Amino acid sequence: MRKLVLFLHASLDGFVEGPNGAMDIGWIAYNADLEKYAEKVLNTAGTVIWGRGTYQMMYDYWPTVSANPSASPYERRHADWIEKIDKIVFSRTLNEVAWHHTRLVQDNVEEEINRLKQQPGQDMVILGSPRLAHSLMALDLIDEYKITISPVLIGQGLPLFQGIKNKVDLKLLENQSFNSGALGLTYQAK
Repeated sequence: MRKLVLFLHASLDGFVEGPNGAMDIGWIAYNADLEKYAEKVLNTAGTVIWGRGTYQMMYDYWPTVSANPSASPYERRHADWIEKIDKIVFSRTLNEVAWHHTRLVQDNVEEEINRLKQQPGQDMVILGSPRLAHSLMALDLIDEYKITISPVLIGQGLPLFQGIKNKVDLKLLENQSFNSGALGLTYQAK
């Protein structure tokens, strides 16, 4: 059985986006350490799960990386990985998705996630997509939370957790600190 894993970056005060929206993430303490950590997390994934907004941002950027001479080796590896992996976009407003290895799901989210969990293979990772994550949290579908905490307070923005109606007990599986002062935390939903 595959797990549904949420992988997000958050500020110490619990925001995943700054007050200016999805592109307001310059506060993330992203460096070579976090690149290695992200690669480790993503190596456990067989499927990427996105909402509409994250899919559109990723599709606008990552297919262009291989032709960009200033792209870093990490960016090139990630672009190659993301091109090859299966991607599922959950959206009620999109009518189609064009990226290679991408499938659109427009309804029956809970049923589809539970069906995907029953399939063999590596885990499914919600990569970004905090609004979709909020919906999946409310449905109690997330099995594991992999959150990096950046050592910054941003004061306002989109919260990491939203829409949770009942207490969710979590078990700490792993914690790691980075030279930047960021933390990598992995919790399992009990």
